[in-house]
Amino acid sequence: MAEITAELVSVERLLWSGKATIVTAQTTEGEIGVLPGHEPMLGQLAENGVVVIRPVDGDKLVAAAPGGFLSVSKDKVTILAHYAVWASEVDTAAAEANLNSDDPEIKARAEAELRALRRDKEA
Repeated sequence: MAEITAELVSVERLLWSGKATIVTAQTTEGEIGVLPGHEPMLGQLAENGVVVIRPVDGDKLVAAAPGGFLSVSKDKVTILAHYAVWASEVDTAAAEANLNSDDPEIKARAEAELRALRRDKEA
């Protein structure tokens, strides 16, 4: 099975680094799937985006990643997010409460967190 090196990094921490079979991310141009051998590119993450990593070994990993950049080179995909949190770390009640925030950044984070929870529950 072909694999690509992937990293998910936020301003606060390195969330994941390893080999994956596919990485998907929501960008300002739409959702993109990056497979091994993908053409090099740069993309901007959507303000309420979600990233899904399918590691070579293990279950899929889903993270809220609102805002930031996606960089794809010949053999590596790097996601540099302004903020990122695993779906398993999301406080559902807090995210739902933050949907009503007047602060657009807080609202976008809440939307991304809830979307990540939904994506994590998908097969």
